[in-house]
Amino acid sequence: MTDPVVVVGGGPGGMVLAYLLGRAGIPVTLLETHKDFDRDFRGDSLHPYTLELLDQLGLADRLLDLPHHKARFFRFHTPAGSITTADYGKLASPYNYVALMPQAQFLDFLAAETAALPSASVRTGAKVVDLIRDGRVTGVRYRDDTGTHDLAASLVVGADGRFSRIRRLADAPARSLGATTDLLWFRLPHRPEDPPDADVDLFFGRHHYVGLLAGTNGWQVGYSLPKGGYAEARERGVGPIRTFLADHVPWLADRAELLTDFGQTTLLSVDISRVERWWRPGLLLIGDAAHVISPVGGNGILMAVQDAVAAANHLVRDRSDAALARIQAEREPAIRQVQAQQVRLEQRAARARERGRPAAPPYRLLRLLTGIPGARARAARANAYGPTPPELD
Repeated sequence: MTDPVVVVGGGPGGMVLAYLLGRAGIPVTLLETHKDFDRDFRGDSLHPYTLELLDQLGLADRLLDLPHHKARFFRFHTPAGSITTADYGKLASPYNYVALMPQAQFLDFLAAETAALPSASVRTGAKVVDLIRDGRVTGVRYRDDTGTHDLAASLVVGADGRFSRIRRLADAPARSLGATTDLLWFRLPHRPEDPPDADVDLFFGRHHYVGLLAGTNGWQVGYSLPKGGYAEARERGVGPIRTFLADHVPWLADRAELLTDFGQTTLLSVDISRVERWWRPGLLLIGDAAHVISPVGGNGILMAVQDAVAAANHLVRDRSDAALARIQAEREPAIRQVQAQQVRLEQRAARARERGRPAAPPYRLLRLLTGIPGARARAARANAYGPTPPELD
């Protein structure tokens, strides 16, 4: 099949799909609204599944020549003690870690590789303003610096994220599943004396927790807020956040004063939601456009990349409506499983807040569970690959 495909959205899912289709000789155009990929506090985690996929494609070595941090552990720090819940070093993989790399760097790399394929093109600064229909979706209308253009396609793939314009244009609303938390992100610098084994860590207090991600640009810090609590937190200022860091992440206390106002923070409104039907005749939604994943656990990129792999396996041979339905049927059980787990965590946190209980998980139970032989390896594998990971045909 040589009819063209248009992928809207240059996030991880859209970029991987465009590359896989172009690699298979399918004419594909990726349209990205922004002129570059440099948006702060996007997900930075590349799981072992993604690294193994890139290795299969002959891309992993060159990607990993770029600056990144190898995260080998996932830890919970509670007032009662610290626990390693996942140990990626125990995975039987050459990529037995999570690579923490600025997403813009990853996307720039993939965009260049995709654009180098003879049948693929990447157009940035191209904002889709409408879908073209003739009983089914037959293309898109987009606007760039030169004007408005129509682009015909045998299939349009919406991969344009949690606020998907394609989803709205297709009248495919996403149903919220009940997120109860928001996250306030900011950065603090590394220091040579910082703990060398700090990778992906959660620090729990009574009413809040902090997520900490190592990286090449310092520490990325996420401070939890109850859903809708941003206005109140802004009114109180950054003092309570600095106090939390001093109390619960004491080795960051010496630079907490660098956070001076809310202008240094970015609010991530956590969402867990899903579209009932991911496709319309001539159109497919993948990644956050079809199902928004909470940032807890860093599963969003992984799920989007796996959507792209499953989609490519079908679309290189068949772009009928029946194929689109099969893609959803193949991927939806894994998405439901991941989202159900995230909803349970959100509900547990909400109940703790309502009852005035600490946000921290029960330490003794965690210590018991993680002490079971193989438990940390199994937890790492579950996070590294997700449920029923698709293999590239």
